[in-house]
Amino acid sequence: MPGLTPPAAKPPWLKVKAPSGAAYVELESRLRALELVTVCREARCPNLGECWSQGTATVMLLGHTCTRACRFCAVTTGHPRGGVDPREPDHVARSAAQGGLRYVVLTMVNRDDLLDGGAAHVARTVERLHAESPGLLVETLVGDFAGRLHDVDVVLASRPDVFAHNVEVVRSLTPTIRDARAGYERSLAVLAHASRAGVARFVKSSLMVGIGETDDEVFETLADLAAAGVHVVTIGQYLRPTPRHAPVARYVEPERFREFADRGEALGLRYVAAGPLVRSSYHAAEAFLQAGCGEAPRAESGPALVPASRLARR
Repeated sequence: MPGLTPPAAKPPWLKVKAPSGAAYVELESRLRALELVTVCREARCPNLGECWSQGTATVMLLGHTCTRACRFCAVTTGHPRGGVDPREPDHVARSAAQGGLRYVVLTMVNRDDLLDGGAAHVARTVERLHAESPGLLVETLVGDFAGRLHDVDVVLASRPDVFAHNVEVVRSLTPTIRDARAGYERSLAVLAHASRAGVARFVKSSLMVGIGETDDEVFETLADLAAAGVHVVTIGQYLRPTPRHAPVARYVEPERFREFADRGEALGLRYVAAGPLVRSSYHAAEAFLQAGCGEAPRAESGPALVPASRLARR
């Protein structure tokens, strides 16, 4: 970012272990066999091994090519030329059932080349998951569908347990960090619409920090999300995937994340997950467990998503 000096080496709190374990290996094998694309790999998530070992996976629908080119994202960008695999909803449902998953996050590449942005495809996948595994918890982490709220309604009609859409960055950074077709106000409108619909048990969003924002802007974003009716917010450190992407402006210290969580609680947000390695889907199942809305696995290392008051006091 102009006027910012990128920090030097990564601090020790950002180091993670390489993925391992029998549960991780088994799930990876099943996902590869069914040719499913996971955002865990495509976006180079640092928590891949931990989440997969706990029975949570994030599947990326509608291919691996996104029509948008955000400056933070490692997913391939380009023109998918309309191709959609009609077998994908069945493949995802079968993989979840065979892999013993307890919580599935369905995310997607933006598909501005499709008339509905892929909404019907996402909805079919949710419906197949519910049919194949009735006890499975399903979260949809979707794009903005170019602001078409009737397409948002198509996804909501499939009754996901959690509806998520990420604002990604603070208002001032949206024009330079997100694709020009995205918008801060549009994202808030999508979240507010989902909250008013009252179909999903939780409405959720995520924010990256360390990419050029100020702390006051983070607080402003939390206030905007609370006003939109969002229940759950995750906040994590931005990590530059390649030299072509936006540089890291700062490495936010763990104590500052606790301050973000404390402010989120004061604003009325129900849960805030804030930490250097927190991502939008990290320990997603535990949010459900802690909210008392269903059973979900608990990581041995303790929860990453907790009531904001508890996180702030750690």
